[in-house]
Amino acid sequence: MLIETEVPLAPRTTLQLGGLARYFVGAKSEQDIADALEFARERALPVWVLGGGSNIVVPDAGLDGLVLALGTQGQRREDTPDGVRLAVDAGEKWDDFVRQTVELGLAGLECLSGIPGSVGATPIQNVGAYGQEVSDTLVAVRAFDREQRRFVEFTRDECEFGYRESRFKLREPGRYVVSRVSFELTRGVPAAPRYPELQRALGELPGPATARDLRHTVLQLRSRKSMLLDANDPNTRSCGSFFLNPVVTSQAADAVESRVGVNAMPRFPQRDGRVKLSAAWLIERSGFEKGFREGSVGISSRHALALVCHEGATSGELIALARRIQSEVLARTGVALTPEPLFW
Repeated sequence: MLIETEVPLAPRTTLQLGGLARYFVGAKSEQDIADALEFARERALPVWVLGGGSNIVVPDAGLDGLVLALGTQGQRREDTPDGVRLAVDAGEKWDDFVRQTVELGLAGLECLSGIPGSVGATPIQNVGAYGQEVSDTLVAVRAFDREQRRFVEFTRDECEFGYRESRFKLREPGRYVVSRVSFELTRGVPAAPRYPELQRALGELPGPATARDLRHTVLQLRSRKSMLLDANDPNTRSCGSFFLNPVVTSQAADAVESRVGVNAMPRFPQRDGRVKLSAAWLIERSGFEKGFREGSVGISSRHALALVCHEGATSGELIALARRIQSEVLARTGVALTPEPLFW
């Protein structure tokens, strides 16, 4: 295990913001993970776990502790009666893994194409997009328990998944460091997509959409919204959706619609009877248009839910803009927006 000091973090994040890590370890094995966490425990250092750097805001002043970057690589495959079970190390790139499953003719992750980051980060907030969530196909998580100082395993139910949440994010944040995630995928044609935008984009196919069809279409949709990492895109310095889409009761949604004074507010019924609102729509209704800019930060020119950084941007500027948007949305719509990225 190599312990580095004063390591720049900005190049390791999609926002390209933040200062230095006092200590930095790039873990290549589970033993590296355990050793790095023991190093931090012996010195009473705070620990931050870095995957693909796509969902974090690092402070300008840097971090006085240990940043543990998960670089573990590897997969294990097991055939099952209904498909294939894949156990994937945390450091694998998420979209490379999704592409691989589609090329193998496996279904279950294709709508999660194009999302940056690592496999190990996906269970933390139950990553989802276009009608799919990680929890739909995840069957187990292996992680290092920092309290018991050993590796443990969780079933899907034990992960306590919800909309963009899990036990790792809400009930016990920081206690577990994910080292491996297992998925069970099916062979053949995937289930018909539930997401209206995706349904419309697929158009008139001669038959059921294949996993390849879905991946191709999702990548097109994400590209149109600047939701793919592209060095030539001026919107690329972002962490994707900066705020969660609020999930509220039908009565609360009626109150928002009445307050805004619009009868066609976007609503998306949920399985539990509640309603998901469009955070992007609420932001635009509160006076922030696509392409809005304040100093060196702003809103994507293609999607109101993405905050972007330009040359010279700082984390302080980005956080100030996020708070301003939250304040205006609350004042005008009565809805409190929750940030999606982690503020380190």
